[in-house]
Amino acid sequence: MHPAGNNINYVTIHHLHHHHFSHQVRHYDAAAASILSVSRGGAVDVDDLYDEEYDEEYDSDADFDLDFEDMDMEANEGDFAENNTLERAWESWKKTPPFTQMYISLSIGATMLGFLTNNNEFPKILSLEWKPTLTKLQLWRPFTSFLNIGAFNLGYLMTAHFVWTYMSTLERLNHDKPYDFWLMIVFGCVSMVTGYSLLGLSPRFLGHNLSTFFVYVWSRYHEGLEVNMMELFNTRAEMLPWFFLAQTALLEGELPLLDMLGIVFGHIYHYCKTTNAIRTPKAVINWYMSDSKYSNMIR
Repeated sequence: MHPAGNNINYVTIHHLHHHHFSHQVRHYDAAAASILSVSRGGAVDVDDLYDEEYDEEYDSDADFDLDFEDMDMEANEGDFAENNTLERAWESWKKTPPFTQMYISLSIGATMLGFLTNNNEFPKILSLEWKPTLTKLQLWRPFTSFLNIGAFNLGYLMTAHFVWTYMSTLERLNHDKPYDFWLMIVFGCVSMVTGYSLLGLSPRFLGHNLSTFFVYVWSRYHEGLEVNMMELFNTRAEMLPWFFLAQTALLEGELPLLDMLGIVFGHIYHYCKTTNAIRTPKAVINWYMSDSKYSNMIR
């Protein structure tokens, strides 16, 4: 996921500048009126009174015009702030690690495809169904099913932002050993597909549950860290997965039982990783450190 102080300072400076400019305009009008009076010999007659009334009306019109200018400048300031926000978001996106960037891009593409062609439901051709996977060799289904983090709505945007934030952080934490990050992804995906199949659960939100897995693992890496929740309140990092469950219950109107699986598998992974019960295979490490064509591309 913009400091307001900068905007307040800018507005203050803007109004000071406008007040100074308005004062200069009034001073110029007064000087012009004095010159006109001197040129007429200083006598006060009906024409002079008419000129003074005209000058006062001119001053009012000038103030009125300057108010419009002020409104335009404030509007331009809002446009500038909006553009600045988009620029910062774009810069953050360009700095996103490659695996996270690829995952978010594919998820958005699949979700928009379903939004446009399947009544805002995830495309069936990408969902996990074992029969066509095994009989028709549609082997992409176990992978593409994790792109489904919900229908395109507010809940999707919030979940995608969660994934972008915490998945990219986990990828950066393992930047010197990316194979450990790959191991975490494989562990989460395999455990969820296996768990869903054994429990007979619908795999329609595998991606959403994977995001809960990421959030839980991230929270265990950052225990005790104070986290700001959408500028509303602060909480500890270890409370973040439970906030995620509450978000699912409020926005989707259903009990987050499936998200609980993400937390359970995240806890199992963290325990196994910290106790060295699981390690990246030596073959994967040796391949990554080799001078092969694809390993060099990844590095």
